[in-house]
Amino acid sequence: MALFFRVGYAVPMTVLPHLHIIAYKGERMASRRLAQRSGISLDEALRATLEQVAGPAGLATLVAERQAVHAAEAARAAARAQSRARALAVRQQRHDGPGTPWRAWFDGSAHPNPGRCGIGGLLTGPADERIEVCRSAGYGNSSEAEYLALIAVLQAALQAGASGLTVYGDSQVVINDMGAPASSRAPSLLALREAALALVAQLGDVALRWIPRHKNPEADALSQRAVANWVGETPTGPVASVPPHPGA
Repeated sequence: MALFFRVGYAVPMTVLPHLHIIAYKGERMASRRLAQRSGISLDEALRATLEQVAGPAGLATLVAERQAVHAAEAARAAARAQSRARALAVRQQRHDGPGTPWRAWFDGSAHPNPGRCGIGGLLTGPADERIEVCRSAGYGNSSEAEYLALIAVLQAALQAGASGLTVYGDSQVVINDMGAPASSRAPSLLALREAALALVAQLGDVALRWIPRHKNPEADALSQRAVANWVGETPTGPVASVPPHPGA
């Protein structure tokens, strides 16, 4: 093993990197000043500084104590990281819910609002099924577009024979309206809600969950693409309405 000799001491070179790690900022600054005054290397100066700090206990004891402190800090940092990961998992579970064989995401857009409607949706299944919905949906407002997107993915799920389905959407209006008591539901969305509820009843095992918009990127992109590709009636054309079932 290579040795570094100083004033009668044989200092293992492998120890020097540890000194730079364990030294505090003030000790490193003092070492730089000592190196400049004395013309010795920074490693020599740092060792001399830390030997003075260590006193009678010796440099080896100081190194061991500092390394123990670093290890404890690393353990605390790891524990904090694990805690953050668990909290994130809890938030994820709150949004995503328990896993189901089939999952779907929906999103609807109206440009302007009200205006041209585009709907997007994605349905995935346990055997790597992947069904996308991307189409225009007449004229209406954003809530109508969101409902039409929900209906579209429910229709796709029914056609695919889905069993055990979780549907995610970032529209609190639609998610809340679907679960609200009759007295609290929006009258203007009655026909769309009834169509969606009828599909839910046919599918049987369906859960609706709200997610933040940033967790709904694919459905959002599909709905935006539908609006961008929208070629239909003039602004006096038909309003958004419940689409026919694909099998009808």
